[in-house]
Amino acid sequence: MQFDFFKAKSPPLIGVDISTSAVKMVEVSDAGRGLFRIERYTIEPLPKEAVVDGNIAKLDEVADAIRRAWKDMGSRARHVALALPAAAVITKKIILPADLPELELESQVEAEANQSIPFALDEVNLDFQILGAAPNNPGEVEVLLAASRKEKVEDRVAAAEAAGLKVLVMDMESNASQTAYEAMTHMLPDDGRGQTVALIDIGAATMHIMVFVDGHMMYQREQSFGGNQLTQEIQRRYGMSAEEAEKAKRGGGLPESYEPEVLEPFTDTVALEISRALQLFFTSTPYSKVDHIVLAGGCAAIPGLDETVAGRTQASTMVANPFANMAVSNRVQPGRLALDAPALIVACGLAMRRFDPA
Repeated sequence: MQFDFFKAKSPPLIGVDISTSAVKMVEVSDAGRGLFRIERYTIEPLPKEAVVDGNIAKLDEVADAIRRAWKDMGSRARHVALALPAAAVITKKIILPADLPELELESQVEAEANQSIPFALDEVNLDFQILGAAPNNPGEVEVLLAASRKEKVEDRVAAAEAAGLKVLVMDMESNASQTAYEAMTHMLPDDGRGQTVALIDIGAATMHIMVFVDGHMMYQREQSFGGNQLTQEIQRRYGMSAEEAEKAKRGGGLPESYEPEVLEPFTDTVALEISRALQLFFTSTPYSKVDHIVLAGGCAAIPGLDETVAGRTQASTMVANPFANMAVSNRVQPGRLALDAPALIVACGLAMRRFDPA
């Protein structure tokens, strides 16, 4: 029943993000003196509908993409950390006595899971993590319970194993994003202390909003919106296939009319969606503003998007780069990395699991 969402691992570890549009891999090493180094990374496109709504629909095609990505990256490491999307994981915070022996803690967690999870416990992978002392009582601890249907976990593990890799860690995408966010706080005034920061990850099909207050995640939500809408508009406007449109979107070669007629209206739409998402955050929490917005995901690399978002939301906006404080190996092209970095948030956070304290 147990599956390792949280436990730290020490061998060389590749972070593998299986998203809707691509398999992204990152390997990070210890560069000494408290610094990390990005050793290598790769982004391997996935065939259309191989992953749908975060679920692996075509296991063989995903396994093939993982195999190609690993070969392209040229790493000897075969141990990987994977993550489940938010929709595949049920989480709940519970309060328990601080002095419980480990076995009793486990049985209390199971009892709580039995009541709050709408599946039989033998159908789920269950794990928990002690977050620290309870806010109002030092004699109690706050515990995060995480559970996922076994098939969701097993599909990802099967795809990695079919590619010849060994899964050591199964995390949650939100955890991985938070780890990457913590590596970027030096880019914020006062390292983000005392501030409200929205990390907005715009993927191919989904926009994931996470809000951190003084470094603690206070809010998260997903909504259906992403870069696929730009791809579809390119297809419609220029009579291209999905593959041609995706390639042109990334590599250029579109007519001069593309920027004013397609890209700029899409950029405005992204800014509007972000503004709406933040309004929802304001109406459902005690907060009424964000100090900073950090843009992640493939769409974050669109030139000028940060300025458009800042103009609409009136919040300081920057593009995510979890590698900004890392050394870069000579296998990695810095210019290419700067463009790809916003899309590598989850993969970077997973790769950093290698350095979790035991």
